[in-house]
Amino acid sequence: MQTQIISPVRDADIAHAAQMIRDGALVAFPTETVYGLGANGLDVAACARIYAAKGRPSDNPLILHIADLSMAADAARIVTPAAAHLLTAFAPGPITVILPKAAHVPDIVTGGLSTVGVRCPDHDIARALIRAAGVPIAAPSANTSGRPSPTTAAMVSDDLAGRIPCILDGGACRWGVESTIVDCTEDGIVTVLRPGAVTREMIAAELPQMEVRVDPALTAADAVPRAPGMKYRHYAPRASLTVYTGAPDTVTAALRAEILRRRAEGTQVGLIASRETCAALTGLISPAYVYACGARGDDAAYANCLYDALRRFDNTDAGALLAEGTDEHGLGLAVMNRLRKASGGNIIIVGEYVS
Repeated sequence: MQTQIISPVRDADIAHAAQMIRDGALVAFPTETVYGLGANGLDVAACARIYAAKGRPSDNPLILHIADLSMAADAARIVTPAAAHLLTAFAPGPITVILPKAAHVPDIVTGGLSTVGVRCPDHDIARALIRAAGVPIAAPSANTSGRPSPTTAAMVSDDLAGRIPCILDGGACRWGVESTIVDCTEDGIVTVLRPGAVTREMIAAELPQMEVRVDPALTAADAVPRAPGMKYRHYAPRASLTVYTGAPDTVTAALRAEILRRRAEGTQVGLIASRETCAALTGLISPAYVYACGARGDDAAYANCLYDALRRFDNTDAGALLAEGTDEHGLGLAVMNRLRKASGGNIIIVGEYVS
């Protein structure tokens, strides 16, 4: 199969891609978070093609993408008041709400669960495609399973060229990490199952009368995650990754020591860190093996470039990657969640984080 990358994306391209969706084909498309691999969310055979193209475990549910809030009622049996409030406050945007699924939503979409994830992406191409297709579009990230999610069309092509017919190129994604997933099925409680750009603090501010929980599995290595997909390793670069977190001076010292140790063993090291930490370690590593993810404490910048950073070293001889962690508050929780998954939980705490 030859994969076509369409750029720029015109109205006729949207119409053609929408027909492909209706016909059961796969289309990769941009959102504000990461690129999605889309299929007709009401077509069992089409959704099965997503799992096959990605090599995705069958119990890892798909999110249904909708063009506007009125479509939520087509995907869910009931839209709870909490979900309706969050969608009104943050959608279109990087939030997914978990709701009881409508009877016509296939089990392949939900991994056999009685609930479904619904989100309205904040990207003109994505919403235009959904509107033109006339169906909710099931779409996980457009990468092979376990790899860092793609934030550009080129990253999609790196993983899925030859496996899918079409990629709509909408440029680089704005946020760079997947949407926040919030379980809205319990009375009086909402639970963050996957952190993203809509933070726990933002959700709590919108729902002051409700308890806002965070799934313990997001920060505890031995907890069983409630979101089925979060039990799998994700976002992994090809080289092993170790993450150091703590006070900046302590982290810098620990990274320096580890770089020198690895160099003595003959291992080429790649470094992912803030501009300040990279500057402090100048001369230890060739600039080609250093990726600066913005200023220290700028979690939006870190999130935006994280997957590019994790992929950057895949085509080099780096045998080990070292990364600087961040504070697990606000968007930092999402960054650390992705680093924890990418490293297989290999987090070294060298002191309390200080921003």
